[in-house]
Amino acid sequence: MSRTAVHLAVGRHDQATVVRVSGELDAGSCPALRDGLLKIATDAPDGLVADISELAIADPSLVSVFSLVAMRIGDWPGIPFTIVAGPGHRVLLNRHVADRYVLVRADLVSATAALDHPVRRRCEQTFPRADGTSAQVRAFVTGRLFDWEVPELAEDARLIATELVENVLRHTTSEPELRLDLCRGVCTLAMADQDTRPAMLLERLSPFEPGMGLKLVAQITRTWGCSRSWAGGKVVWAVLQPSETRSDQLA
Repeated sequence: MSRTAVHLAVGRHDQATVVRVSGELDAGSCPALRDGLLKIATDAPDGLVADISELAIADPSLVSVFSLVAMRIGDWPGIPFTIVAGPGHRVLLNRHVADRYVLVRADLVSATAALDHPVRRRCEQTFPRADGTSAQVRAFVTGRLFDWEVPELAEDARLIATELVENVLRHTTSEPELRLDLCRGVCTLAMADQDTRPAMLLERLSPFEPGMGLKLVAQITRTWGCSRSWAGGKVVWAVLQPSETRSDQLA
């Protein structure tokens, strides 16, 4: 039995990354479509448009995959996401309420124009594998958040950054690559490396073991995850909670 496939062609239009999706969407190709769009989103700083005009849909219920992609991209990397779809596809997206979670437009021009581009501050830096790297990362994060006039986020951001960089240094041979984002008061830290193995934050068995443990990470962050990068390797990301939400959870 032959396997169906989807094909993703990446380009640019205006201020957005555009993915032209072709092939056939069925149970076999759905995971590849989902994972492919999520990978591309990790390297799409300004916004993502998925043009599905040439995508054949074998199982209409599978258009819900676009809802899942939209919600995940909304968590991280937190960029705007729209879909270009023909009349028949728009009917299916509406029938399965996918258009409740992602904007759907009839052409590329209107899809890119519909992207919301909030004010975003972003910085990136690659750090060496050396003694003192964790301290360098903490100083970098602190300096940027003070420059961005959100010093109240610095303490939690330092804790998360330490865990992410230590994971890279301990479990990979890569140089850690940090990306720090601030958009609408929400701070996101992302640490990339070239190792494709998924990251796991493990609970400490003893307070003397290195690392903070999953429980504390979960309390500090609103959400966190590990995404494969379209450019190769993976990105581990964490979205900080507002301090008042975290205080309620720790009470």
